[in-house]
Amino acid sequence: MDLANIRDVKDLLGRHGFRFSKSLGQNFLIADWVPRDIAEAAGLDKSCGVVEIGPGVGCLTRELAQRAGKVVSIELDKSLLPVLAETLADFDNVEVVPGDVMKLDLAALSADRLNGFTLHVCANLPYNITTPVITKLLESGLFASLTVMIQKEVARRICAAPGTADYGAFSLLCQYYADCDLLFDVPAGCFLPAPKVTSAVVRLAVREAPPVEVPPDALFRVVRAAFAQRRKTLLNALASAYGKAFSKDELRQVILDCGLPETVRGEALGLEQFAELAWRLGA
Repeated sequence: MDLANIRDVKDLLGRHGFRFSKSLGQNFLIADWVPRDIAEAAGLDKSCGVVEIGPGVGCLTRELAQRAGKVVSIELDKSLLPVLAETLADFDNVEVVPGDVMKLDLAALSADRLNGFTLHVCANLPYNITTPVITKLLESGLFASLTVMIQKEVARRICAAPGTADYGAFSLLCQYYADCDLLFDVPAGCFLPAPKVTSAVVRLAVREAPPVEVPPDALFRVVRAAFAQRRKTLLNALASAYGKAFSKDELRQVILDCGLPETVRGEALGLEQFAELAWRLGA
């Protein structure tokens, strides 16, 4: 069975009575080069254990299983379980786990099913959960890398540099935890059904240590304050968030002491500047 052939995929889904769910953001790959290139970009070998989220009909899962020591695929839609049982029947190193990745204990799952492997994530993520899932995966501290296909707009945000339109709080979160690279685009025609947007594959190589030494809670409190209202200057944004603890004049002095102009906006600052702000604001 060719899982990149639209006729084979439609026949497979029809035999199992499957219906696409808009609420689950289901778009299955039907271009053979895409899962192959995603799996190659992940840089896997037999020492690797892979967590896949939303395997669909299993085309990426198959590519991962050929490279990694073991693959654990998390699937929320129970109607896909018999489909995956058929398409993955030839692979003894794949385990499909029913469940919602946002509710699962990833540490327990990894310890139970991927013990002894170096952990990675590789997935075609549903668009509607991209940001919370990536946040959960990074904050878990479990994985050496994340190689994921997501909406191109979000991929650009993840990899954005200070001062650009795509740069924001999510950029800083991802770049605090990982080195981020936007690898390649995937046109809408590579999916069934075709989404209304272009996708992109991004690889997040998780850092062994954060690039700045500051408590993350303090750092991201400042980051969230700075981007809560992008049009505001950093001074006004901090005044809204820290006004009970600091006067506006004190906050102005903190900004100046960091070597920044009084009129600077948060979108101009990098991680090191946000870390210095966090220390000066009581981290």
